[in-house]
Amino acid sequence: MNFFEALLLSLALCVDTLVVSATTALRSKMPYRQGLLMALILGFCQFAFPLMGAIIGDVARSFIEAVDHWVAFGLLAFVGGKMIVEGIRNDDEGSTSKYKSLNVATYFLLGIATSIDGLAVGIGLGLDNPMSTVLWVVATIGIVTFIVSMVGIYLGKRNIPVPERTANIIAGLVLIGLGAKILIEHLWLN
Repeated sequence: MNFFEALLLSLALCVDTLVVSATTALRSKMPYRQGLLMALILGFCQFAFPLMGAIIGDVARSFIEAVDHWVAFGLLAFVGGKMIVEGIRNDDEGSTSKYKSLNVATYFLLGIATSIDGLAVGIGLGLDNPMSTVLWVVATIGIVTFIVSMVGIYLGKRNIPVPERTANIIAGLVLIGLGAKILIEHLWLN
């Protein structure tokens, strides 16, 4: 995986984080200092979940090596398809409306909620890449998530809407495209 692919993957995974950050900043009127803490926690979770998934994928690789590219493709296609469906449905779950007080525990809950997809993507990363590659990819995911979270907080504080529907559809297409690339490389190059 090259840097451009890692950047696309990172941006696709942090769409939910952008929306949550913007919505939280808009609804809570949090100061930037509190937003910085939230962005750090969201970035950490978006780093940790793909890393945990990659470790699982790395361990499972020896058991499913003959079909690992199909599993990686399937996981990326599933997560990407789910994001596209969410974008088309445009369900507003009000994910931050149920949190009356914003504190570290709430930020970790939001981080976990927005990083679950990263676990599945991490499994695909672990199946298809050596751990040295996985480490810089998940670091990129964490850093990009932090930056995107700060952008979301800025947008929320300025009452600038985030195009959630379009962002989810594009992110889903990117994940499916990355999965297809993995599959094509294994089927035609091996």
